[in-house]
Amino acid sequence: MIRVHALSKNFNNFTAVDQVSFEVKRGEVLGFLGPNGAGKSTTMKMLTCFIPPSSGTAEICGFSILDDPLQVRAQIGYLPESAPSYDEMLVGEFLSFVAEIRGYGGKELRRRVSIVIEMTALGEVKEQLIETLSKGFRQRTSLAQALLHDPPVLILDEPTDGLDPNQKHEVRSLIQSISEERTILISTHILEEVEAVCTRAMIISAGKVVGYGTPDELMSQSLYRNSVTVSINGADPTQLLKDFNELDFVYSVERIPEKRQELVTMRLFPKNKESIALQLEQFLFAKKIPIEQFNVNRGRLDEVFRELTTAG
Repeated sequence: MIRVHALSKNFNNFTAVDQVSFEVKRGEVLGFLGPNGAGKSTTMKMLTCFIPPSSGTAEICGFSILDDPLQVRAQIGYLPESAPSYDEMLVGEFLSFVAEIRGYGGKELRRRVSIVIEMTALGEVKEQLIETLSKGFRQRTSLAQALLHDPPVLILDEPTDGLDPNQKHEVRSLIQSISEERTILISTHILEEVEAVCTRAMIISAGKVVGYGTPDELMSQSLYRNSVTVSINGADPTQLLKDFNELDFVYSVERIPEKRQELVTMRLFPKNKESIALQLEQFLFAKKIPIEQFNVNRGRLDEVFRELTTAG
């Protein structure tokens, strides 16, 4: 429902977005990752028809951002970064105001406001002034206004930025709960957000796409992919390091410092990033080495992100 082809944006001699292409289907949540200044917000503004592209195009539900901007906006619920609101209004009053601007009135207005209040769990604060809300409830209110017209596409710019861990969890759970029937594009620089809610992710750096795939596919590029961290109580670290380095399925071994002197923790990196967990468990069992902790790493998105956005 979102189709982007060779989208670019130039500001004088500066290229903010450079030949970006991607597609997001119904039921998918695409995480749009990148460092500050990478071109994420500029791309969002082009997709929502706030600014025109310098070249390329995009379609939202089949409508061109170049030829049908009004139809495009009708398909989108947009949550901009630092979304504006009216602090002196009550939550319910603000949502009714937005619904009225969108052309609703009477029973239909009340019905839509009631639906989004329930959907975003704002019932307990609907009679509260917006200025008195926590950041989490403010963000929910902003998301509620984006959902008033029941859009098939949601574009969310940094939806959990500035929230505490509990508030982030609440907003992410809300996004997941509404994603099945919608197409969602989330711009973020918070890597844990991608793992938590996104079905796929795209990494952009200096205006260009440098990485694309499911979170697991991206993590498969990590040096930590299928590495195993093992903790053993009372082992001889020198002998253990020697034994691990002699295993033919191990590429390298590093010791991880521990506060407890009797605990020895090491991370084993596999050859070709292949799974070594079963072989390592069999080795430890055969040697009668008691395992205190045994963790397999899927890969580290932060490492992949850093590698892709700092290359060159």
